[in-house]
Amino acid sequence: MVTGTRGIPNILGGVETHCEELFPRIARKSIDVTLIRRKSYVHDSLEEYKGVKLVDLETPKKKSFEAIIHTFKAILKAKSLHAGVVHIHAIGPALLTPFARLLGMKVVFTHHGPDYDRNKWGFAAKTMLRFGERMGCMFANEVIVISEVINDILVRKYGRKDCHLIYNGVPTPDKIDSTDYLSEIGVEPCKYVFAMGRFVPEKNFHQLIRAFAALKQQNYKLVLAGDTDFEDDYSKKLKSLAKENGVILTGFIKGTKLHELLTYARCFVLPSSHEGLPIALLEAMSYDLPVIVSDIPANLEVGLTFDCYFQAGNEGQLQEKLQKNLMQDFCPIHYSMDEYNWDKIAAVSYTHLTLPTICSV
Repeated sequence: MVTGTRGIPNILGGVETHCEELFPRIARKSIDVTLIRRKSYVHDSLEEYKGVKLVDLETPKKKSFEAIIHTFKAILKAKSLHAGVVHIHAIGPALLTPFARLLGMKVVFTHHGPDYDRNKWGFAAKTMLRFGERMGCMFANEVIVISEVINDILVRKYGRKDCHLIYNGVPTPDKIDSTDYLSEIGVEPCKYVFAMGRFVPEKNFHQLIRAFAALKQQNYKLVLAGDTDFEDDYSKKLKSLAKENGVILTGFIKGTKLHELLTYARCFVLPSSHEGLPIALLEAMSYDLPVIVSDIPANLEVGLTFDCYFQAGNEGQLQEKLQKNLMQDFCPIHYSMDEYNWDKIAAVSYTHLTLPTICSV
């Protein structure tokens, strides 16, 4: 049974994308997989998705404690379904790892990043997230990390030296011939800078908007795909800043619309101050896009050339990188994506999920 995700399919988020790609592939290996979804995020009536059974549980949509309540209920559900393995995603839900072990189930814990570094959390939440990380590392039977950066953290803090490094993956790009969606939002092929993600402080989209606006570009536009799960002062101010500077906001998009934007973008920008191993960056790379990213450890681990990076938080450097890109002739870049192949990732993950029934919460 799988937990720690809002749900699948077509729910925005790194953990959600990870689960949507991974578990149907695991299910194809004759493993019985059930994924527990948070009903408040679900907009369909599916009971199964590509071989993965789906169970929806009511959970209050509250940023501060929804993950813990959902995980508690999901573990109880896993026990009632006689699940052999509970696969917990992220450090918040991992707080309940001892509870699942106490009920007699094997626990696999995937660490997607030190969420306590995110700006959106206060002191109490950060303390709970650190404790969740500790509980996951101390009590899980198996621990999976998605980057070497995270692996180093767990070795240093908890002496856990047996973690399995399994990167996030990226699907084969679906390049689109049509430009209908571009016309709908008022942009031309190769005439826009693209970024995507949740509207939360650590994504630093406010810095991107200011840096792009400072260029006073007449020939290019900035397109932001994303939104927020919880409208707050930051997201309201970000949308206002975007509107003032002519930024195109698409909202949450997936599928053909997103693929079309990735197919025809001039470049992709990820100015984050915190990431695990960013699936959005990997996806942009799979479309051969030039990328401009902050020099945080998670982005450095991807191993791009020096020119792709700017100092995190330095708007002046970001502005310079944007200016340089827009002044040059467009040139697609082919990246080596072999280690981010979902089929290979699923094959490796399968070896750590050895019991016949998996329930993801």
